[in-house]
Amino acid sequence: MYRDITCGALRAADVKKEVLLSGWVHKLRDKGFVVWIDIRDRYGITQLVFDEERTSSDLLEKARSLGRETVIQAKGEVIERTSKNTNIPTGDIEVLVSELTVLNESLLPPFTIEDETDGGEDIRMKYRYLDIRRNPVKENLIFRHNVSMEVRKYLSDAGFIDVETPYLIKSTPEGARDFLVPSRMNEGQFYALPQSPQTFKQLLMVGGMDKYFQIVKCFRDEDLRADRQPEFTQIDCEMAFVEQEDILNTFEGLTKHLLKEIKGVDIDSFPRMTYDEAMKRYGNDKPDIRFGMEFGELNDVSQHKEFKVFNSAELVAGIAIPGGNTHTRKEIDKLIDWVKRPQVGALGMVYCRCNENGTYKSSVDKFYDQEDLAKWAEITNAKPGDLICVLSGEKNKTRAQLSALRMEMAERLGLRNANEFAPLWVIDFPLLELDEETGHYHAMHHPFTSPKPGQLALLDTNPGAVKANAYDLVLNGNEIGGGSIRIHDAATQAIMFKHLGFTEEEAKNQFGFLIDAFQYGAPPHGGIAFGLDRLVSILGGQETIRDFIAFPKNNSGRDVMIDAPATIDNEQLKELHLKLDL
Repeated sequence: MYRDITCGALRAADVKKEVLLSGWVHKLRDKGFVVWIDIRDRYGITQLVFDEERTSSDLLEKARSLGRETVIQAKGEVIERTSKNTNIPTGDIEVLVSELTVLNESLLPPFTIEDETDGGEDIRMKYRYLDIRRNPVKENLIFRHNVSMEVRKYLSDAGFIDVETPYLIKSTPEGARDFLVPSRMNEGQFYALPQSPQTFKQLLMVGGMDKYFQIVKCFRDEDLRADRQPEFTQIDCEMAFVEQEDILNTFEGLTKHLLKEIKGVDIDSFPRMTYDEAMKRYGNDKPDIRFGMEFGELNDVSQHKEFKVFNSAELVAGIAIPGGNTHTRKEIDKLIDWVKRPQVGALGMVYCRCNENGTYKSSVDKFYDQEDLAKWAEITNAKPGDLICVLSGEKNKTRAQLSALRMEMAERLGLRNANEFAPLWVIDFPLLELDEETGHYHAMHHPFTSPKPGQLALLDTNPGAVKANAYDLVLNGNEIGGGSIRIHDAATQAIMFKHLGFTEEEAKNQFGFLIDAFQYGAPPHGGIAFGLDRLVSILGGQETIRDFIAFPKNNSGRDVMIDAPATIDNEQLKELHLKLDL
């Protein structure tokens, strides 16, 4: 037995007990006649003491020689500390050591194992196993565990069955790029790693497993950013004999449960907003509704004068920045430069100051009078002291640009409170999305999403107008879950494949197993998948999912700790029937 108690468990009531501790040397303080060592494990820190009066000289020297992060075992008596430390739970006691064993020595770590470390992100990623010893990372991983356990508890109590689905599957043309795995035993053929267990969970519904869930790894070979990883984790769920309302109610319940159990927050309101409304009011299909600054569409009150920029625009829209009239001209110019950055892409910005005395001063006073500007203020809900920012151009681009500005200003004004939670259902998405480059439609969610009841015939006449029986759950401006009611009959699925450009042969080749299954009594079914990494990071009050993943990849999709991906030798390539041309 290496320990009989952990380093965070001892209290004043344990004084005079003999204990056996094991852990890492966190800090060592040598005063000559006395040596203190902080020993650390996952549970906390305990102070060990060695002094000339009560400790042998050999033991004192042994303690003095220890380096940081050396793994030790210490046996001794719990005593009361003379100088107590109120910053740690074990601060009332220390252990007078009688026996000390070095279990494993440590090299000098490349950064200090402290909450506020001196290690940059790159070096900490390379030595992630050391980074995990730090409290912030350790606590994030424990937090993730607690969220996962509450998910399992809620869904299990609601009758869902945890079923594992395969990782080696067939590549399909929809969605992001697949990670491909060559088959040694089937020359020239490849498995794909799943982007989601979508078809398998639908087959489970055909199989009669009417409530399924899985906390599952998924893989997408796509460009990365702070909230994306090439491998990520989903809370994947499916239900049979349900309509949209059943799904929404069930997973509102899960979200309420997590917020209550994990954050101690009671949420009653789950507003619902159509996709079209979200785009019109926020320029975004995952709007953050913790604050205002809703869009005001200004075409009717801005395109009646000689200002050609507005007159030629498909959309003129603005937002009111609370208290923004305090901005100097120099600060506004910097804001104009911000929206003109390539990442946003606006050509410029018109602004209007809302003065406290009820008058207005704009950058286009040459074209618009006080009556015009008052209408701008009314439509954008601007108050005296606010600043109206107006963008114009092609509708979709302008909405995206104004949305970026809205989020940036909310960040600068401190309106995105990490301890405030505002969930929202976005519903009635378009079923199909037009690819402007190819002129072809593709599924906005995936090809198994059902159109809204009564809209199937529209696919032949006006495919862009068809709404999907789909829904996204948004939390604080992030999509944390998305799903749909599925197509459950072969005839409708065949129609969908046809409108996505599949020939009958291609559809059969790619998805014949699913179409065949639908002919054996597939029940009505639907589901949802939550991004666990993103959900945990939002509940944890952070934006970056890497902070809650034990061994994440960097922004280039590399694991710098194990140096992956890596080349393989020629013998392996030959076994896999592959030839690498460099």
